[in-house]
Amino acid sequence: MAYVVGDACVRCKYTDCVDVCPVDDCFREGPNFLVIDPETCIDCTLCVPECPAEAIFPADKVPEEQKEYIQINAELAKLWPGINDAKEPLDDADDWVDETGKLQYLER
Repeated sequence: MAYVVGDACVRCKYTDCVDVCPVDDCFREGPNFLVIDPETCIDCTLCVPECPAEAIFPADKVPEEQKEYIQINAELAKLWPGINDAKEPLDDADDWVDETGKLQYLER
């Protein structure tokens, strides 16, 4: 079972999770969102407590209203480049972290 990045990451893109991930290129970086590659995730759970937005879920515990992010992570992991080191979050990440229903803002 892989982990999934959900709605809270959109327009935030905190990368604290990337720093603790023991798998190269497991996290993939898009313009305003991160995804986890379900084919390389080893279910270590290290990323979950590191996410300040609380955006990472086990695939079987993704909230019902965010289930589409399971497919989004799988799809975009095939397209986006891997990221292995933390970077600064987006400039206005703190303004967006508590917003919900951000799928419309996801840049592919």
